[in-house]
Amino acid sequence: MTATTVSPGTTAAAPARGAVRGIPTSRLVKSELRKMFNTRSGYWMLISIGLLSVLATCAVIIFAPDDEVTYESFATAIGFPMSVILPMIAILGVTSEWSQRTGLTTFTLVPSRGRVIGAKAIATCLVGVVSMAVAFAVGALGNLAGSALAGVDTVWNISLSTAPQIVLGNLVGMAIGFTLGVVLRNSAAAIVGYFVVSLVMPGILVLLAQVRDWFSDLQPWIDWNYTQVALFDGSTDTAREWAMLGSTTAIWIAVPLVVGLLFLRRSEVK
Repeated sequence: MTATTVSPGTTAAAPARGAVRGIPTSRLVKSELRKMFNTRSGYWMLISIGLLSVLATCAVIIFAPDDEVTYESFATAIGFPMSVILPMIAILGVTSEWSQRTGLTTFTLVPSRGRVIGAKAIATCLVGVVSMAVAFAVGALGNLAGSALAGVDTVWNISLSTAPQIVLGNLVGMAIGFTLGVVLRNSAAAIVGYFVVSLVMPGILVLLAQVRDWFSDLQPWIDWNYTQVALFDGSTDTAREWAMLGSTTAIWIAVPLVVGLLFLRRSEVK
């Protein structure tokens, strides 16, 4: 064993330290995708997407008249449960850090809360797009099987231009759920809030439009359910209708999301 001597007036050079690389966004997105479905509630939400798609397809085959065995019938039957389940997945994906008390670990490993929420948003969109792709595929198989069993011609009455609008309509619903999750940060409160916003508020706005003439022209610009239904119908094809969609998105998603993010960045994580 030898000793190293340092002559007076000289200093030993410190060992070079490697540059610390941050966690890439792709890894954050993969982590958020795992967290969405590694809980019992998230797992069964995922399973229910496939089960309800198959059940809705079988229901159309069994109960629909022969002239209603079309691709649109299958897509509508599958799309209804999807429009309920997908926002719940978005809500649980956001509120998991607070309801499952994992926020302290998450925000210690990744101090930037904005990056974490951004990864959650990307993961939510990926789940929505993949789920809709599965729904369209199951509907196509159901349409082929249903028309063969009924002995009628296979009808493909959903155009390629309508399909992206249907996907966008479901993503809007997921965005509403995501926004409520960011604002409330509690699973139960956000789920109740979503049903109030999606079921109660549209009825109130429609009633107000019927009893107040001045509000009937204003309703399409502030009622997000109105513009979402237009997307599902594939009737959003003019600049005015796209402007209405932009207006309702700003009122119900953009502004509340910005406010929620401001409070989220300053909220205490336990």
